[in-house]
Amino acid sequence: MYYLYHIPGVKIGVTTNLAERVENQQGYNPDEYEVVMSTRDIDLISEKEISLQKALGYRVDRQLYKDLYNNNFKQLNKMNINVTEMTTTFPCPVNKLKGRLIDEIGMQWETDFGSCGLTKKSIEWIMDNIKTSQYTQDRCYVYNKAFARWFDNNDAYDILGGNIKDVHMRNGLDNAKQMVDQYNGKTLSGGLSPSSKMSQFDLIREWARERGLYDGGDSKTQALKLVEEVGETCRAILKQDKAEIIDGIGDCVVVLTNLAELNNVSIEDCIDAAYDEIKDRKGKMVNGTYKKD
Repeated sequence: MYYLYHIPGVKIGVTTNLAERVENQQGYNPDEYEVVMSTRDIDLISEKEISLQKALGYRVDRQLYKDLYNNNFKQLNKMNINVTEMTTTFPCPVNKLKGRLIDEIGMQWETDFGSCGLTKKSIEWIMDNIKTSQYTQDRCYVYNKAFARWFDNNDAYDILGGNIKDVHMRNGLDNAKQMVDQYNGKTLSGGLSPSSKMSQFDLIREWARERGLYDGGDSKTQALKLVEEVGETCRAILKQDKAEIIDGIGDCVVVLTNLAELNNVSIEDCIDAAYDEIKDRKGKMVNGTYKKD
């Protein structure tokens, strides 16, 4: 996540880590600056930074934030990894990957789903979830969405394991320190619990993606599929068939996960939104149904 911040009378800037960049490095208290906007769109926030600097009369950066970020990435990307919309691909076979990654600890890159980087623990996650390319044994990849979600949902102070300062000194790059978690351990992109393994939702999405459901699928078809699965679940409940109830509920979750993905949202975000809606709701049970006040 990128943050456009304003220190009144001083500057407009962009960072991925407010606590580190604004408070620790520049020495401002939380009540001495404001967050103007936050987004995962590096192009948008780079343009907004320049336009606000001009509008408010501050010094205007000579280089867009996205270009500075990308130049730093090029300096660090000695491994020549390839970042696409859906995957990050490493140019070596799986059996040689870990050593190559360890040599590049401190490297970080941006995906459509958020920032990712190489630390001791993120390398463990990569090795647990790496997949060999279908086209050659000499390349392997991870899914960006799963990796970014894992990165968001783990305590970055623990992830970095104290070695990020060494990396920072070695490379002389401020962006290495930006990997420290500015959210104090809070979930960002919807994962339900920190884990070094892919979540069940990630596995469902991977299964669907490999079968072309997202490329050739349709929301309306999935919505009808959901109605079908709900009907089967209801029949199982009426028959008190526990095995079929479990199967039916599971099928509904799979369809809902894919339906969300086809509408460019995650099932985790949908769950979070629903919980935020109901968490403070008051009501009572009436004839077996909870009625809100």
